[in-house]
Parts: sequence; C-alpha cells; structure tokens
Amino acid sequence: MSKQTLSQGLSYEAYIDVGLADLIQEYLDNRKEDITLIEKALQNGAYDKIHTIGHSMSGSGSRLGFDRITEIGYALEESALKSNKSKILSTLDDLNDYLFRVHITYQEE
Repeated sequence: MSKQTLSQGLSYEAYIDVGLADLIQEYLDNRKEDITLIEKALQNGAYDKIHTIGHSMSGSGSRLGFDRITEIGYALEESALKSNKSKILSTLDDLNDYLFRVHITYQEE
C-alpha cells in the first residue's frame, strides 16, 4: 500500500511497502535516465520514443507506489502523440522536481 502527499510544498511524501524496498532506488534512478533519453529523443523529433517511455512510466509508477510518476508518464504519452514540445519540456521539469523532492517512508503491510 502506498500513499503520496505534497508536504507543505517542500517535498512529496511516498509511503511504500517495505517489501518493495530493494526495487525503489533502481526504479527512481531509471526515471532520471528517462529524462536524458527523452531530451535526446526530443532533439531528434522522436516523439514515438517519448510516447513509449511515457507509457512505461504510466504503467509502472502506481504499481510501485509512485502515483505522480504515473500521472507524469500519462502526460508525456499524450504530449508525444500531439508532438507538443513545450508540454513535454514542462512535464520533464515536473518529473525532475518530483525525483528531487520525493521522500520515501517504508511501511510494514
């Protein structure tokens, strides 16, 4: 079970099942790598690649307790379908901000 809140504008709080602890840091590191991949894809006009990455994020975020990543992934998918470069860039800013500010608390089920 997970729960996320924005704590007084300072950080996002994510409450993650302790059984997922071994997966979390790698998952978040992979999302940081996604930012670089999306920036490169955007430079090359590879909106299909951005759509694929967004789709992966939208499917995986909530399963691990990161509902905000799911929302961001969905926004990337939609923006890529419309070739909306400015929306993709602002969504990448949102992702970067989230990854910088998320605070994880592990909980026993």
